[in-house]
Amino acid sequence: MQSNSTAAVHNGDASVLNSNGANMAPEPVISNGVEAASAAGSSSSAEGISRNPRAKQLSQCDRDIVRLIGQHLKGLGLTQTVEQLMIESNCRLEDPSASKFRAHVMAGEFNKAEEDLEELKPQMTCPQSLMKMKFLLLEQKYLEYLEESRILEALQCLRQELTPLKFNTERVHVLSGFLMCTSKEELHRRADWAGKGHASRTKLMEQLQTFLPPSVMLPPRRLYTLLNQAVELQKHRCPYHNTTIKNDDSLQSISLLHDHICSRNQFPSKCRQVVPDHCDEVWFCKFSPDGTKLATGSKDTTVIIWDINQDTLELKAIKTLEGHSYGVSFLAWSPDCKYLIACGPEECSELWVWNVETGESKTKISQSPEDSLTSASWNADSKRFVTGGNRGQFYLCDLDGNVLESWEGVRVQSLCIKGDTNVVLAADTHNRIRAYNFEDLTDQHVIQEDHSIMSFTISSNQRQALLSVAYQGVHLWDIKDKVLVRKFQGVTHGFYTIHSCFGGVNEKFIASGSEDNNVYIWHVKDEMPIAVLQGHTRTVNCVAWNPVLPNMLVSVSDDCTIRVWGPDESEGDGSTEV
Repeated sequence: MQSNSTAAVHNGDASVLNSNGANMAPEPVISNGVEAASAAGSSSSAEGISRNPRAKQLSQCDRDIVRLIGQHLKGLGLTQTVEQLMIESNCRLEDPSASKFRAHVMAGEFNKAEEDLEELKPQMTCPQSLMKMKFLLLEQKYLEYLEESRILEALQCLRQELTPLKFNTERVHVLSGFLMCTSKEELHRRADWAGKGHASRTKLMEQLQTFLPPSVMLPPRRLYTLLNQAVELQKHRCPYHNTTIKNDDSLQSISLLHDHICSRNQFPSKCRQVVPDHCDEVWFCKFSPDGTKLATGSKDTTVIIWDINQDTLELKAIKTLEGHSYGVSFLAWSPDCKYLIACGPEECSELWVWNVETGESKTKISQSPEDSLTSASWNADSKRFVTGGNRGQFYLCDLDGNVLESWEGVRVQSLCIKGDTNVVLAADTHNRIRAYNFEDLTDQHVIQEDHSIMSFTISSNQRQALLSVAYQGVHLWDIKDKVLVRKFQGVTHGFYTIHSCFGGVNEKFIASGSEDNNVYIWHVKDEMPIAVLQGHTRTVNCVAWNPVLPNMLVSVSDDCTIRVWGPDESEGDGSTEV
């Protein structure tokens, strides 16, 4: 504004005064941030806010930003500040007809709001928008009548206004059932409605706004939405971001004054504990689904169950399960965390099912001394499981060890039940993964590799498979589209079985052991490792990421130790800014 004039605001109206306090001519109308043509270079807006003809002309981008800021300030209740901002910028927050429509909706004047829709109709992009908006208005009107016990008016609204629309008939039938509600509380509960007042009308207004273009009325909390999207993008691009923050709280937990980036010390990059309790090579490790326990299997013929201190991430042995003559090379927790399957190496014909709570053997399966049961996976009901081996055994069993169904001639290297379905994904000796349905005994091709698939696991969303491939390393496949997504670099992998895993927040990371004695970690979007964890002195056979504590990783090795990896708290809070 010019230095010789000031703006006076009174009861929501603003005008530009000259140095003597006299009113100057009103400014040109600005529609949705665009200056309107006017006689003698000036006019006044329909909102009653005068415009400044000598204000700086803003670009379209700047006008959009002003509108976003104005909407945010208005949401904070800074009405006079918004009015002054609109005056100085020669912008308008929203179309006058939209402002009038909003005022009528929030005041509960639904008949007037319906009339406003006719003014807004030319600006609607979808032919069905008018009908949908009318229906929402009438629904609110009907519910408010019911809450006020104005049954006759409610019936009239239902029969003479809602029904003749011939729109969403199913919902109209549901609304008619609310006539039987005997109290406000019952109405609120059955209709999932906040009741007459500001809360329900605000929610209604947010629904109605979706049918209007942003040039007429900005979407609710648009600036907040854009900022949240920017922060989420920065988190997505941050290679070490591994913190669980609800989306609704993300902007409240960070600063917007700098870009977001995490440092490696927030990541599981430091060895927090070395556990030498096994007396021979440790072949496998797996966290319970609830993240409270860890099971490790070893060549020393034992399985050790560990309790996890969630504050220090330290392990404490609570049970030792003994008697596995050939050692334990694979473990599978039941989804309810009550049972644990223990499998041995290729020459082992036995499979053990342990009751973890009691430490007792639930059952032991051994169909034939010629069997080889090296892998297993639980059904979602925790009452059935599949098991198999590369000598041609492939069984569906119950908790008592009974074989419910079998599949002949499938030499299984590794297997996994897909979610809560009857479909079992199994890697065989033909370098492929096929899907087997034990219900109708059908199978289909899923993945083909050039080398032997030594082990694999699937993501929790059932969309991706992580394969450890002999002489190739770690490969990521899209199961649905049946395409190879990424080959991760750095790991050393011969013909030994090494188990890799998904992990971290939203399973954004991949971890694997290696024959060069290291643990490799990759971001799921990048083929180069973001961390290489050193400390083991022999091959790292298996890694496991805690499903509940995203900053806890465990690795086991032929050096007979278990290593627990966590954040390096000695270097600060784990976050830096750029």
